[in-house]
This record gives sequence, C-alpha cells and structure tokens, in this order.
Amino acid sequence: MSVVLVVDDEPQLLRTLQITLTARGHDVHTAATGRRAIAEATTRPPDLVILDLGLPDIDGAEVINRLRAQSAVPIIVLSGRTSGGDKVAALDAGADDYITKPFGIEELLARIRAVTRRAATDDPAPAFDFGNYQIDLDARRVSAAPDGSGRADVRLTPTEWRLLDALVRHPGKLVARQQLITEVWGPVGSEDSSSLRFYLNRLRRKLEQDPSRPRHLITEPGMGYRFQP
Repeated sequence: MSVVLVVDDEPQLLRTLQITLTARGHDVHTAATGRRAIAEATTRPPDLVILDLGLPDIDGAEVINRLRAQSAVPIIVLSGRTSGGDKVAALDAGADDYITKPFGIEELLARIRAVTRRAATDDPAPAFDFGNYQIDLDARRVSAAPDGSGRADVRLTPTEWRLLDALVRHPGKLVARQQLITEVWGPVGSEDSSSLRFYLNRLRRKLEQDPSRPRHLITEPGMGYRFQP
C-alpha cells in the first residue's frame, strides 16, 4: 500500500480523490493549504504527492521547492493553470508530471502508475565522463570534469534529468522519439515532438561545448536521438 498526499483547496475534489484512490488500495492523506502539506509530508512522508498550484497560502511551486529540499518523492501537479509558463515553472521546481483541470480519473491513475513505476525502477548507474563533464546518474549529478581547479555542478531540472537518463543508458544507440516521450512523460504524456526538442536543446546548452554543433546529444533526423559518449 502506497501513501498518497493530495493537496488542494477544493473540498469536493479532495473528497473525490480520497475515495477513488483509497478504493485503489492507497493510504490517502489530504491537505488544503501549502503549509499543511509540508507539515504532513514531514511527519508522514508520502510515496506520492498530488498537488494543486493555486493554494490559499503558499503558491504550489514554492511547495514543490520545499518538498524537494527534503525528499525525492514523485510529485504530480493537478492544476487549472494551463499556460506553458506555469507548466515549465512547476517542472523546473521539481514536479514529475503536470495534468490540467478538468481531467479524467483514468488519466490520473495512469500518470500515477507511470511516475511510481519510474521511481521504483530507477536502477543505480555508474559515473562516467563525456566531453568536459562528468555525470553520475545514481547521484543525479553533473559537474565539470576535474582539471585541478575544482569542479562546478550543472543544475538540471527533473525533466532534463529524465531525458538525459533515457539517452545515456543507451550509449551509441538510436532512441526513437516516441520511446523518449514515453520514458520522460509517461505512456499517456501529452508532450509532443516540439517539447522533446525544447528540452533536448536545453540539455545541449548546458552540456555541449557548441550547442549548435552537438557532439554528444545527436539528432537522427526523422528517427530520434542518440547519445554519443
């Protein structure tokens, strides 16, 4: 039985999700404010958080930041905010997925299965060097390769991490576009190829010496992408 913390200021939605998720075998706790959510997560650490952004006391993005400071728990945002800026901000803060209201309960259940499955199958991976960087997927850390003058960490968002992870676990091999979309956003992800290109370009700006001429994060036109160590 997994522990799910649902955070929303709509009493009816809280009640509906509590009944639905409990019927699926989850131990469900609820919170109507950001401060209560943080307190709940501290005293009874959940296995999954479902979070609205429009809370009455603290913005949901700040709640994500505070949860991320103490835990790597999967977080699904469930929000009425539909703008791309809100979505990017939530994902950059540390959310694992984003669903807009109104939503279908079956879609939510599928997203829950996807994020919990990714968390449960996050196999350890060794550290290795590529280009001027060193990556440690197990520690979720990328840094400048040692050169005698210290090293600098490179900050990646959760979405960037999942994309990088999906590529570097298959060194030298072509990974199809749809496979990457499924691994990064789940089997019912609404992301399209343009979102995939957007995040791939962000990785290149952070990890390639010349992002316009990538040597490690390679596009195979019409097919997918390849990580070349």
